Amino acid sequence: MISSFASKIHSLRLPHSLLLSHLQILLFYHTSPHGRAPRSPNPTSNPIQNHTRSNIFAAPTPTHFNYSNFEPATVLETLNCYANDWKLALEFFNWVETNSGFHHTTQTFNRIIDILGKFFEFDIALTMVERMRKNSSSLLDHTTFRILFKRYASAHLVNEAIDAFYKLDEYNLRDETSFSNLIDALCEYKHVIEAEELCFKKNKDGDHDINLLCLNVESTKIYNIILRGWFKMEWWKKCREFWEEMDKRGIKKDLYSYSIYMDIQCKSGKPWKAVKLYKEMKKKGIQLDVVAYNTVIRAIGISEGVDVAVRLYKEMIELRCDPNVVTFNTILKLLCQGGRYREAHKVLDLMTRKGCEPNVVTYHCFFTCLEKPQEILKLFDRMTESGVRPRMDTYVMLLRKFGRWGFLRPVHLIWKKMEEQGLSPDEFAYNALIDALLQKGLVAIARKYEEEMLSKGLSAKPRAELRIEPESERYVNG
Repeated sequence: MISSFASKIHSLRLPHSLLLSHLQILLFYHTSPHGRAPRSPNPTSNPIQNHTRSNIFAAPTPTHFNYSNFEPATVLETLNCYANDWKLALEFFNWVETNSGFHHTTQTFNRIIDILGKFFEFDIALTMVERMRKNSSSLLDHTTFRILFKRYASAHLVNEAIDAFYKLDEYNLRDETSFSNLIDALCEYKHVIEAEELCFKKNKDGDHDINLLCLNVESTKIYNIILRGWFKMEWWKKCREFWEEMDKRGIKKDLYSYSIYMDIQCKSGKPWKAVKLYKEMKKKGIQLDVVAYNTVIRAIGISEGVDVAVRLYKEMIELRCDPNVVTFNTILKLLCQGGRYREAHKVLDLMTRKGCEPNVVTYHCFFTCLEKPQEILKLFDRMTESGVRPRMDTYVMLLRKFGRWGFLRPVHLIWKKMEEQGLSPDEFAYNALIDALLQKGLVAIARKYEEEMLSKGLSAKPRAELRIEPESERYVNG
């Protein structure tokens, strides 16, 4: 319900008082122990006028609701709805605190910092860190700075991320957990060279950076993170060299080391080598967990077929290693890629019987391979009715697929469902919709959506069709 209301905020231009009144009623509904919202006040007799959306949370509205009952989960979900519109997210964040007496928690602070970082608003994000420090209801934690590290790294601000780590003494958080979070963030966004230098490069005197002397930078965990970083870079030769370097440096390889390197072998087009590593692990007596089995099931499915993968799944069951949703998704993907949809649907039903509820990736396995719009829409409805909420990349995938096929009606249906969920479209969603509209020659509508996305600070693809001035405008300007 909170999602559907958020979509209305994006689509309607209502007076501030009316918008806030509806928001208060909605929050009361979510936080009331009776689960019933009071009746909405009647709208004013004045006609609805256009208002600037960026100020919809600017003015308080009198109400008799007990704001102290507001649940952090509700506020967090609302922030999630505005993840692609930092101004609106920030205005809501401030409004719910200033005008409702809500005390922000560590989780809600971390979420707004993440949203601000996504749009490179680091100065505001750092003010939020200071607000957290002064707020008795929130506590700066490792997650707060892990978010900052990741957002700095995603913006390629490597030095800023490293400086933020060195300043953690101010918060009593400069420890091995924060260091591994920093290295993980750098590797996640392909700054592996800088991460490796930070860990292992020595100064002129032959000593490591004095700021890192108290930390164990040569742990198996750090090596695993860097190995996974080279994996993300897809520098397969470097992956192999680093794997061999671990042996030379006497780094003990654990279950996670093998799981990462098996994944590397699969993605580099050598799944049979992943199967060989699996046998090596068994020989060494390393007990496989569900993550390792999932990698091997995928590897053996690619190299020897889905039927062999299913046999490995049965071995896993016999060894009392319970499968998880990834296990089933791996088998589903193999079946769908082979066009065996009937068997895939049986696996989908089996998941529920086994108490392993399908997730959004489960349905992505089908959406990626199905080629009939009606089948996709039917499965999409099944997904939402079962309580599985589509992600933004779900919508983008379907928008692109239907647009590529030239089916505009399903494109509009998917866009409408995204708005009903209260999700603010990201640049990929907008670009997919605009491409679909242009393919059908709907230039004016496409231009309208491009203007909307640009007003949100999102980047549009360069399109020559939208730079051509319409005949009607040329006539007026002439």
